[in-house]
Amino acid sequence: MAIKKEQPLIQCDIVHSIPGRVRIKCRALKYLQKQTWDLEKNLNNIAIIKKATVNTITGNVLVYFDSTLADSDEILEIIETVTYTYSLIAHKNEQTKKSDVPVQERRLQEESYQDILGRIAITGAGFFAANLTKGYVLLPQQGLLSRFTTLPALLSLGLSKSIFKSGMKSLLVTKRPNADTLTMASIITSLFSGSGVSALTTILLSDVAELITAYTMNRTRNAIKDMIAVGETFVWKKLDDDTVVQIPLSEIKVEDLVLGQTGNKISIDGIIVEGEAVIDQTAITGEFMPVVRKKGERVFAGTVIQSGNVTVKAEKVGDDTAVSRIVSMVEDAGNNKAQIQVYADRFSAHLIPLNFALAGIVYLTTKSVVRALNMLIIDYSCGVRLSTATALSAAIHTAARNGILLKGGNLIEAMAEADTLILDKTGTVTEGKPKVTSIVTKKNVSGEEVLRLAAAAEETSDHPLAYAILSKVRRSGLTIPEHSETIVHIARGVETKVDAKSVRVGNRKFMEENGIYISELEKEIAHLIDRGENLIFVSQAEELVGVLGVQDTLRANMKKAINRLRYLGFDELKLLTGDLANSAEIVAHSMAMDGFESELLPEDKAKYVLQAQSRGSRVIMVGDGINDAPALAYADVGVAIGNTRTDIAIEAADVTIASDDPLLIPSMVNMSRKTMSIVKQNFAVTIGINTVGLMLGAIGILPVFWGAVLHNSTTILVVCNSARLLFHNFERNVS
Repeated sequence: MAIKKEQPLIQCDIVHSIPGRVRIKCRALKYLQKQTWDLEKNLNNIAIIKKATVNTITGNVLVYFDSTLADSDEILEIIETVTYTYSLIAHKNEQTKKSDVPVQERRLQEESYQDILGRIAITGAGFFAANLTKGYVLLPQQGLLSRFTTLPALLSLGLSKSIFKSGMKSLLVTKRPNADTLTMASIITSLFSGSGVSALTTILLSDVAELITAYTMNRTRNAIKDMIAVGETFVWKKLDDDTVVQIPLSEIKVEDLVLGQTGNKISIDGIIVEGEAVIDQTAITGEFMPVVRKKGERVFAGTVIQSGNVTVKAEKVGDDTAVSRIVSMVEDAGNNKAQIQVYADRFSAHLIPLNFALAGIVYLTTKSVVRALNMLIIDYSCGVRLSTATALSAAIHTAARNGILLKGGNLIEAMAEADTLILDKTGTVTEGKPKVTSIVTKKNVSGEEVLRLAAAAEETSDHPLAYAILSKVRRSGLTIPEHSETIVHIARGVETKVDAKSVRVGNRKFMEENGIYISELEKEIAHLIDRGENLIFVSQAEELVGVLGVQDTLRANMKKAINRLRYLGFDELKLLTGDLANSAEIVAHSMAMDGFESELLPEDKAKYVLQAQSRGSRVIMVGDGINDAPALAYADVGVAIGNTRTDIAIEAADVTIASDDPLLIPSMVNMSRKTMSIVKQNFAVTIGINTVGLMLGAIGILPVFWGAVLHNSTTILVVCNSARLLFHNFERNVS
């Protein structure tokens, strides 16, 4: 099954052109009805344009311009530039439009799998009782009504309440039948023909298929909740008189003070007002290293206090917490349908009227109610709809089980079709944690001595480069010498005294301002610069004693992840960063990437993503969820990995990886492709077997009972095929 590939959203093409007049087509314009006036105003304010008229129905813009100042290609470039400013609006409107289907189907989430299991048990008992009563009429009636008062008939009517409700609602609201309308018609027709057992069989087998689907969705919800659950049902609240009382978490309100101690899971989003603690934030931010949180700093629900005690003022409680928003968002992931799922829904919706038409034609041709009934019992919609929903839900569950949160089934399809990977550098390809990687010293000075002097000056600083120096000293087991008060020179460095001698640590400008010459180490310094390292100069008593090279180290397994993605067919791998070109070039070269763009602002990254999409590429953007937010939002799939802030990771990224392992990216792509392959298998099986069943039913070979068995068994088969994804092995890519 192939879905026609659309023109990229913001790509504009010239439809017709004559001197001074050009008609340009852009698909994005179709989704900007509310912005039409603004678009025309912005275009008409451009000096070389005489008049511009936007038609959002056709997606065209007609432009009259001064042909002495510009040609059609220049006008095309102007239209693309102006349209780009509305591209995110157009993108969101397009996704909403694509998710619309012509009929309303019953949401499987409305019934728990326990309820469906109960219905199956009742139906099974009904079959046993019907066998004993042998069609005995429970409520004596005359004629046709007696067919509706047997035990199987009454059970069928009672158990199909939700089916009847959904089927009638679709007819009344959308004026079109849905899958439940068809099932409702087949049940009623079965009862009219006196085949109550056939109606009961239809309900039983249909419930079995829905049970598997509902069970899969329930497993998905539980996997997400287990992954990032708050975990505490009762918390300690501090009262105004400084006493504490234990109350249910549900009673905590904004501004309440909540106590947390070693081993507790924090249950609210808030600010620490007292105390200090080491907190594991892996489930929320992806940081594998615990962090120290002090008074005035923010903490999130779902994080774990490894040591310490804190009092937290609640800012967000209950469903407003970051963790609850994640759970809620992914629980409703079925609403963000993959295009193939929307296609499946529309495909089945268009075939439902066909079943009614076939039933009418067969009855008029053969005068056989039994043959016509088969046209209603055997349909394509159930198998197509349920198997697709099951496959996507099972894939979301497996992703959650492996530490990946997906916002919708549409992302699975987008990942399967992606051919371009764009990576942020700092915090994504690299760890975002600078480390001392080189030490250059003057003669007769050891590297350890340079480190100790640098640590003395930086001991009280909270600058990231100071953290790199202090970490190196501690890992090396060195002691920091006693020193005087540290003086900070903003944007230059720091200064202190060790053994009554001035120690300065900072940049080249700081050294030059204090008359400290660096010529003795110029050659070594040039080598460090070529390697893309940041330089920290260390002097003592007005003489340069050494230079530290600090670099953001590459994330473990990132090279392996990129190689696997290349093997999967990704033909463009690019690095985008706000860093300088030299640093970006070194990282891009070491990762064997196709190229890089440096010194970019967040909006520049977003523009690059849109440019790639305008060439027809399907883009996965991987970033840290902070300054990459615009690019993550524009990409076909935005992936947040690493030390991301919770709110931005939730809002901007489509996929959040709650660990620092980049190998999960190719594993996710692999599983997405496996999912789409299974969906297409299910289409072929459903259409093939049910078509044969319809043909056999029409010519009278297949009885109604076996028609119901054939159709519903096919549905169960394809749903079970989809459910295999619950057991997909991420590492070996097998289900």
